[in-house]
Amino acid sequence: MATYPEVVIAGIGQVPVREYWDVSLRQLAGRALRDARADAGNLQPQVIYAGSMLAASASHQANLGALICEVAGLAGQAEGVTAEAAEASGAAALNLAWQAIRSGFVDVAAVVGVEKVTDVVGAGNELELLGASLDADYESSEGLTPTGQAALLLQRYLYENQFPRDVLRSFPMIARANAVNNPNAFFQRTLSAKAYEQAPTEAEPLNFFDVSAHADGAAALILTRADLLPNNLPHKPVKLLSSSLISGRLAVHDRTDPLFFEAAAVSVRQACLKANISLANIDFFEYSDNTTLHALLSLEAAGFAPPGQAWKLAMDGSLSLEGSLPVATMGGHNGRGFPLGASGVYQAVEACLQLRGEAGANQISHARCGMIQSLAGTGSAAVTHILSI
Repeated sequence: MATYPEVVIAGIGQVPVREYWDVSLRQLAGRALRDARADAGNLQPQVIYAGSMLAASASHQANLGALICEVAGLAGQAEGVTAEAAEASGAAALNLAWQAIRSGFVDVAAVVGVEKVTDVVGAGNELELLGASLDADYESSEGLTPTGQAALLLQRYLYENQFPRDVLRSFPMIARANAVNNPNAFFQRTLSAKAYEQAPTEAEPLNFFDVSAHADGAAALILTRADLLPNNLPHKPVKLLSSSLISGRLAVHDRTDPLFFEAAAVSVRQACLKANISLANIDFFEYSDNTTLHALLSLEAAGFAPPGQAWKLAMDGSLSLEGSLPVATMGGHNGRGFPLGASGVYQAVEACLQLRGEAGANQISHARCGMIQSLAGTGSAAVTHILSI
């Protein structure tokens, strides 16, 4: 049986998720990468994997690999390549880095997720660009948007499962409560039940707080083998036990069950199999709460709740920081802000903070193993990673 080296995350870096009107894409990426390299004892990557959804369309910048290599001072010294998987692009870049280190062909790799949503001019243009994560021939061409599609599916979910509509408020309320103590989060105020109920509608039944706000940001990771870690590393290295990227059916009407994220389910099963663990070993779950619908179906696809029953987890306290399955522990997309293609790298950074015992007031005392999952579109592709100490 083949043996593979242990892959570890040696360094992390992130910039606060904000609206950076006067900061460029390259500047954001450079800041995050410099911080990650410093955190990793200045390990020099041989390859940089970049993830972004809108860089080429909104920021008019393709060839991110070359751009970030130059920003990092590694032009002519490192490979640079861009991973594209819509909102899961950063997670896909991490998947490539994990494979490169695990194969033995790369000793040190960097992952950078970067997004500049403020480079989009006009709400109509933003909707058009975001619609690119859907099926262009059968969905976005007909005027459907990711939020609109999630709203239609949530209507069906509510109809089929017959539970109180106000239960849904628990998901954004948990995220916003956790974001309060995350200095890098876009939103740092709690959300009250009254504020949720009075919020304007985005797309019935989703209201303003059910849809994660898009924002700018950049996050970075340095990966290497355990035997190559610097001796003076000031923190615990985090093991990246497994990575699984699964592409499913792009259009919802082609799926066997539109209310089940099949790609996410397969991705979780494969990630657990590769890591040789079960769901019982998972201490926290950083899911893709692009919308409240995504949060519900992610929990069910992963196997933490039966189909149609994830809403119950929000009622009994299971998803809080003190619960049996904490989620969105640093705010998730809803509280931290949703930097689209960079979000999967932010999830990994936040999971590392938990596992290193550096999550501050949001620290989970029993955090030994965490799972993060990034979704593209309405669950058309899923990337799952399992990390541990």
